[in-house]
Amino acid sequence: MLTKTARDAKEFREAGLWLDKTLDQLLSETIARTPDKLAIVADRTDREQARRISYRELGHLVDRVAVSLCALGVRPGDVVTMQLPNWWEFIAITLATNKIGAVINPVMQILRERELLYILNFCATKAFIVPKLYRGFDYSAMASGMRGDLPHLKHLIVVDGDGDNCFERQLLSDRNTAVSAGEDASRRLSADDMAVLMFTSGTTGEPKGVMHSSNSVIAFLKTLAGGIGLDENDVVLVASPVAHLTGFATLAMLSIYLGGTMILQDVWVPQHGVALMAREGVTFTAASTPFLIDICDAVKGGAPHPANLRVFMCSGATIPSALVVRAAQELGVPVCSAWGMTEVAAATLTEPSRAADKSPTSDGRPLPGMYIRIVDSAGKDVPTGQSGRLLVRGSQMCIGYYKRPELPAFDAEGWLDSGDLAYMDDEGYIRISGRVKDVLIRGGENVPVVEIENLLYKHPAVAAVAIVGYPDSRLGERGCAFVVQRDGGQIDLPSMQNYLAECKVAKQFWPERLELVSALPCTAAGKIQKFKLREIARAFGDGK
Repeated sequence: MLTKTARDAKEFREAGLWLDKTLDQLLSETIARTPDKLAIVADRTDREQARRISYRELGHLVDRVAVSLCALGVRPGDVVTMQLPNWWEFIAITLATNKIGAVINPVMQILRERELLYILNFCATKAFIVPKLYRGFDYSAMASGMRGDLPHLKHLIVVDGDGDNCFERQLLSDRNTAVSAGEDASRRLSADDMAVLMFTSGTTGEPKGVMHSSNSVIAFLKTLAGGIGLDENDVVLVASPVAHLTGFATLAMLSIYLGGTMILQDVWVPQHGVALMAREGVTFTAASTPFLIDICDAVKGGAPHPANLRVFMCSGATIPSALVVRAAQELGVPVCSAWGMTEVAAATLTEPSRAADKSPTSDGRPLPGMYIRIVDSAGKDVPTGQSGRLLVRGSQMCIGYYKRPELPAFDAEGWLDSGDLAYMDDEGYIRISGRVKDVLIRGGENVPVVEIENLLYKHPAVAAVAIVGYPDSRLGERGCAFVVQRDGGQIDLPSMQNYLAECKVAKQFWPERLELVSALPCTAAGKIQKFKLREIARAFGDGK
């Protein structure tokens, strides 16, 4: 008798959702079909002209990087960590790593020493690839300063560097032709093996490494393309960070799957981004609501209309209904709502034909191969329209948490408790109604609330602290810290933020409001009643 896992795998293969291919194989197939087609337009703020790369050239670049990684001693199963922006080098390294059977671990540019040291040591990262400079910050200097605390790290590689460890010398050198990466079948990943490792902030204060296989990623790409109606003729704007699952899978790898063209924008400047969309004929993009607001504002302010844009996919937080209407009226574009998480790219989607009536009131319905349950505290399904815990399973699901067997991703039946609260309507569309997990979402990014609270508890002036989100029309939420001061202690917002900067915490994780209180509301058992704080913070929306 087949196990539950084996039955699911059989189901997904028979349904054509698991293709048993790797990302590199998708690239090879496109090169064979259309070698001279434009694959990438890499737009950088520090370059006068964008670099334009055909599929044939991309294949050559991937081969050279793959051969060089092998020559550096990167082996199947080794982790390669990248902290790169939306540059073509990110795409080439991702596909080359996949080609040689190693694991790609993208990390966000906002992370600093505290977060990076944990991730790099936890993964025993073999190679760490960073930009020399990006948005005025010297990543090379930061990474070099960390080397003494990274015993497993063998290679630090710097894109745009000028030393021996620069990307061009280390990964594009002709000297490594003796190693054959492309034809060595022993290096090939199985489509069920871990191919991508992405860290997500949990409620325990310690990030979790979410493992995805080629099958889980490509199942998402296939069903998303089908749900929205995308094909090889589509031009995809990649402005969301490629180190985030939206930028990585929903945009960049989707374009590789389609055999389409991706437009990489490394710094989101709305006026320039909209002009880029118009110039390159962008037909599809995805991002959190601030991007869509910026696009509407830019067009209203005189930026060229992106006439070819057919669909905007929005996830990461609830989409204001007024924004769905505005995009339809001012851009002529349907906004497709979606719900996902790092563990599952997009379990639900509102199709373009229903966007006008469903995106303002729902987060979509399950894509093919994905299943949703909404249950009460006893695990029983709740009636339609009633809120409960959102459970999910299906073909896109991650394969577990890296080196964390004590954190089972699924129950015995394969269901993952998302930590979100939701309800379902009569047509099967869901609406996220709250979060069980203690994470606030700022601009589509999860803020690790517990970790920041733990750091603030170490501040000499802080006796107690609780962080909750308050509404913001652009970012969705911002963080507010409610603090009880110690006797004789004194803290204000600038000193709190300076303290977090000294702790090497990413700026985007800092609370942007501080409320001093005499006590935090608690239950009789001493548990902080954050719902009461959220009620107070709700009045702070948009700087009030």
